[in-house]
Amino acid sequence: MKNRLRKFLVRMLPKGDTLEQTVKSGAWMGAMNVLSRGLQILLVIILANLLDPADFGLMGIALLVLSGLRKFSKLGLNAAVIQNKEKNVDEYMNTMWVLQLVRGAVIAVVLLAVAPLIGSVFSEPRATDVVRVVAITPLFSALRNPAIVYFKKNLNFHKEFAYRMSGSVSRFVVSLGWALVSPTVWALIAGLVASRFAKFVFSYYAHDYRPWPSFELDRAKELIDYGKWITSNTILYFLYTEGDDVVVGWLLTSTALGFYQTAYRMSNAPATEISQVISSVTFPAFSTLQDDIAAMREAYYRTLQMTAFLTFPAAFGIAAIAPTFVETFMGEQWLPMVTAMQILTAYGLMRAVGKTMGPVWKAVGRPDYLTKLALLRVGLIALLIIPVTNRFGIEGTGLLITGIYIFPILPIDTYIIVKTIQGSYKRFVKQLFYPLVCSGGMFVAVVWLDQQLPLEAGVLEFATLVTTGAIVYMALVALFATRFEWAIEENLRSMFSSLS
Repeated sequence: MKNRLRKFLVRMLPKGDTLEQTVKSGAWMGAMNVLSRGLQILLVIILANLLDPADFGLMGIALLVLSGLRKFSKLGLNAAVIQNKEKNVDEYMNTMWVLQLVRGAVIAVVLLAVAPLIGSVFSEPRATDVVRVVAITPLFSALRNPAIVYFKKNLNFHKEFAYRMSGSVSRFVVSLGWALVSPTVWALIAGLVASRFAKFVFSYYAHDYRPWPSFELDRAKELIDYGKWITSNTILYFLYTEGDDVVVGWLLTSTALGFYQTAYRMSNAPATEISQVISSVTFPAFSTLQDDIAAMREAYYRTLQMTAFLTFPAAFGIAAIAPTFVETFMGEQWLPMVTAMQILTAYGLMRAVGKTMGPVWKAVGRPDYLTKLALLRVGLIALLIIPVTNRFGIEGTGLLITGIYIFPILPIDTYIIVKTIQGSYKRFVKQLFYPLVCSGGMFVAVVWLDQQLPLEAGVLEFATLVTTGAIVYMALVALFATRFEWAIEENLRSMFSSLS
């Protein structure tokens, strides 16, 4: 058994040509995200039955502040190194380490300084001490080994898997253990701190490079010059992905924030996590193809096809089973978030499509596209979010960010990506049409069955609906793949061939 496992792991090491490396890296990232997100969702389900929704909102406030500071200070160093055509970038490591040390120290100091203000702004005095404890986490992130960037640059995603899972497992174990002894918000905080510490320790175990505090100004300028667009986009990304959380927490209550953030996390998890796997792998892969537009175009369409094939049924499925899932696994006290959760599944679906585009733009040296599009998006959301949230609550907030993505963001995204790869709109739409039809058919079947089943919400009903959805979707996929010119079977065969 051990020999078979060893042989399997050796066979799965990302090596060979670019396609084989990309597919195997995707398999590692997929396994990592399934396990990591699975642990996270399981933890949320368990803690939802032990803690109050307000505790999740309190944790959400602390994470909002931390995330805001991290994104406003992100330098885009990793992206700059990954995009660099040179395979060995050791000469940048020490400068990167010094920059991230300074950044981590600044974030920690600012968190300590603004903690009392945060408690006042959100009318939640308990948030002050929570933010102060969270201030230790950016120090652990700053001290980690900068050479972990090689995991992505060289498509060594088996190492990235181990690195990320060290944090996920630590967070699960510590949060759960603490909650069983003392079911308070501190269980969530303790898990966060444990996760950051575990990843800091593992970063030195996983790579033998040892950074030293030396700084080269020319290297720093080179990294920051590329990274400035990544920085700008990251700031705007925070504003349009977490600015809604800030408004909900400020205008409404910490309980409403707990509902909204949990609904967002649950609704977007499968679709965005799948697309995140794909985008993480395709950025370094596309970077190797940046001088061959024809090869990049074919690679992009295959990426888009696989993204839609996997994420569309996930999004439609969540929308269909949301009421049953929430009542069964989280309890009736969480039912107020169901409508927002269903609305946000549409947002997650479109985010999944959008995430296929960023790696292309970064690979061809146009990360400014991301920033300019994000600026438009933030401006539109800023105009409407306060009155909409005041009037319609968290459901209105979800509708607003979803509606703005539908128009005008997604049409503009599509125009730019087709122009970038010198492709066609017909082929772009075709990659989305078949998964959309199959997922829509699955959605109708599951909702109809849910109305017909003489069962109360429970594990049996949930399992029945999920199984039915999977069967219907795969049956429709088989039908369309054999009757129409949908090359999904060819794409899947290519992937499995690379894995074997």
